[in-house]
Amino acid sequence: MNLMKRSVSPLFVLFLTIFIDLLGFGLIIPILPIYAKQIGADGFTIGLIAGSFSLMQFLFASFWGGLSDRYGRRPIILSAITVMAFSYFLFAHATTLWLLLLSRILSGIGGANLSAAQAYISDVTPVERRTKAFGILGAAFGLGFIFGPPLGGFLKENYGLPYVGYAAMAFCLVNLISAYFFLPESNKDPEKGSRIFPNPFGDIFRSLRRDLIRELLMINFVFIVAFSLMQVTAALMWEEHYELSEAEVGYVFAYIGVLAVIIQGGLIGKINKWLGEKKMLTYGVLLMGTGLTLMPFVPKDLFIPLELLCLLLISLGVAFLTPTINSVLSQVAEKKEQGKILGINQSFGSLARFLGPLVGGSVYGIGYRYPYILSGIIMALVFGMTLSLIRKLESQGVLGTVKESEPSET
Repeated sequence: MNLMKRSVSPLFVLFLTIFIDLLGFGLIIPILPIYAKQIGADGFTIGLIAGSFSLMQFLFASFWGGLSDRYGRRPIILSAITVMAFSYFLFAHATTLWLLLLSRILSGIGGANLSAAQAYISDVTPVERRTKAFGILGAAFGLGFIFGPPLGGFLKENYGLPYVGYAAMAFCLVNLISAYFFLPESNKDPEKGSRIFPNPFGDIFRSLRRDLIRELLMINFVFIVAFSLMQVTAALMWEEHYELSEAEVGYVFAYIGVLAVIIQGGLIGKINKWLGEKKMLTYGVLLMGTGLTLMPFVPKDLFIPLELLCLLLISLGVAFLTPTINSVLSQVAEKKEQGKILGINQSFGSLARFLGPLVGGSVYGIGYRYPYILSGIIMALVFGMTLSLIRKLESQGVLGTVKESEPSET
């Protein structure tokens, strides 16, 4: 057994952990809004159920991280996986809205174990190799989103909702077994006095007092809200107004995952060097705003290729904006606080992914095109904010050639 443990890389086990986290998340994405509506949810409730996952990730990322500092990475990662497995068991039996909401809350709590996984990487990886190690986790995000949605749509359409939950639970159990046997403890010197549940809002409020950082954080927050308006309503719109089956909705989400892997994993570094930060910011806003606004106006008989073209524009917009915002944040923040500031930016993203579905579901109940029109209006606001930020950055000599950044899960 010891020889077997030494033959399996801890980074591979962590890759499997994050991949299965996102695979389970992807299984649910294409069917959650549709199923919630089938059992009686209105638009606001659909948004609440969808957004609760991200809210719990925001609240519990620091909790899991604090526990892993105090008690070690391994037991925390195992505990979080167990919570996720139980959440999917509940999802398989979620015949009422409150049970569906509870399953997503628990799934978000368990899925917040990324902070412990990132801490594990810092423990076992030399500084000069950490970028590559974190990039491996970024690839796990993309792959999970490629395979999860079509599998979830296929299982729901052919076997029913319980099998979606059981499949996700089975993946978690495989994950739990592999981590139990092949993931050694990395935190050899736990901090017994570390704070277990730090206030997730404290550093955010302090960062908002700083002009450039505040504008970057707000741009990131607002554009993710606009993007999330689409995420929660697209499955409903495609089924109700474009007559896609649940399996076909899953295939479309997989297409988005493929775009993310190709663009963020292979092309974005070259595009960054070619365009530079200023154009990346402005083009990213314009591409995303155009794609989001046009999505509900594509004629039904032209879903392919026009809707897929809109999704390409949106994917390019996300790929342009996310690494550029991270890069500029790393330049305006002091060297000793870069990790904290980038973490706060991720927290803002989690809050946006909670608020976006809440607003999107409510507006969709009024009219299916309204979330996308609202997204376009929001992106116009982001464009104005971006032009103002660029002027300030240029006056301080910050904008240059963008650094190659890691893939994002946005």
